[in-house]
Amino acid sequence: MEIFRVDPESGALSESELAACEAAVKSSELLVIPTDTVYGIASVPFEPAAVERLQGAKGRGEDFPPPVLVSGVAALDSLLERPAIFGAPAPLYEAARRLATAFWPGPLTIIARANPRLGWNLGKTGGTIALRQPDHPVALQILEATGPLAVTSANRHGAPPATDISAATAYFWDKVAVYVDAGESPSGQPSTIVNLTKFDAAGQPLIARAGAITAAEIRAVLGS
Repeated sequence: MEIFRVDPESGALSESELAACEAAVKSSELLVIPTDTVYGIASVPFEPAAVERLQGAKGRGEDFPPPVLVSGVAALDSLLERPAIFGAPAPLYEAARRLATAFWPGPLTIIARANPRLGWNLGKTGGTIALRQPDHPVALQILEATGPLAVTSANRHGAPPATDISAATAYFWDKVAVYVDAGESPSGQPSTIVNLTKFDAAGQPLIARAGAITAAEIRAVLGS
């Protein structure tokens, strides 16, 4: 187990620390990383053993598939289903891209249809995937090095999310290979989760969890 403290002057990990993060995820080990909301516990999303380890540390099972953090909007092209309708991209993909362009990096998690070629086993997703780009420089530095990561809030299921590294280590200790300490989380408020595959009584995409971005802001971007 290693704890890396982010240099307050550079606001970034060193090359050797970043390499250690990469090595850990390549070995299907777990990381705890800072985000713009709360600390997250992370694994590679495409290795079943890593996802199982993540869910085991969290204390929950396949009924709660973790979201995936990405380094930018371009990730949608490979991670989401993009069926063409009369030569044009499908409305669901376009809606996801509009929301990501408007609110990423930031506290909006978008649930949409996953690219069926992924073959990732994140749990009982029903063919969907939850994606977000965090607005945190260290999280983005890690994601650019490792690629997408399955990330859920750093806490045992039902307990308060960790907003500093001491809380995270108290939850997980040696279950995690690398902890990245960037100080207190800038916001304890969770991301808003919008599910583009389900709709509310008014026919609007379902807000699965209220958070920093309001339903009105989402409707304004989607034009409804």
